[in-house]
Amino acid sequence: MSASPSAFDDESYRAGVIELLGALSYGEISACERIVDDARMAPDLATRVEVAMMAAAEFEHFIQLRDRLVALGVDPFKAMEPFTASFENFHRRTAPADYLEGLVKMYVGDGLAADFYREIAAYLDPETRALIVEVMSGTSHTDFVVDQVRKAIEADPRIGGRLALWGRRLMGEALSQAQALVAERDALTSVIVGGGDTPGFDLTAIGRMFTRVTEAHTERMSRLGLEA
Repeated sequence: MSASPSAFDDESYRAGVIELLGALSYGEISACERIVDDARMAPDLATRVEVAMMAAAEFEHFIQLRDRLVALGVDPFKAMEPFTASFENFHRRTAPADYLEGLVKMYVGDGLAADFYREIAAYLDPETRALIVEVMSGTSHTDFVVDQVRKAIEADPRIGGRLALWGRRLMGEALSQAQALVAERDALTSVIVGGGDTPGFDLTAIGRMFTRVTEAHTERMSRLGLEA
């Protein structure tokens, strides 16, 4: 499937897509790095391997996004550069204290990012939309995370309260980052509110988008056995 020519003939739309892919690319590579770090807190070799496989999945997503930027004639590292500080600040503010917090961050953080970017992708050209949906489709390790967290809560119910608070903190930080991303990047904002041959969101639709993201987060926390 090829990109819509009329969409990419619009320079503001093209710039917005490049910003979006740059943000996604840096998000994926930084998540990969953080997951590798968190794997060191895993209690045994088997779980370290499971967590490392999650990092490998994030890296594969990064490669797909990087290749798309290259295909658009863009230096992927220059496209990622504007988002470095934002993501590094997010990871600094949400550094997990232990293995379980790291698992919750992987599951909740990845889920929130996937929901946010898929919402935006619905208003993009078909090729960009298909790529984002593919890389944000998650991994096969979701069941592993849910099982690990639920077993820990069963063994010590007090853990549930701590992890629920942690999940709420992650939600707040992630929403703040997403809102800043929309507000601070002019080209990206122009794509979200309408660019190329895409209708985009209006302000009311943006509000509904964040409501849907919040509702999906609540369901995700419930699957972990936690209150949102």
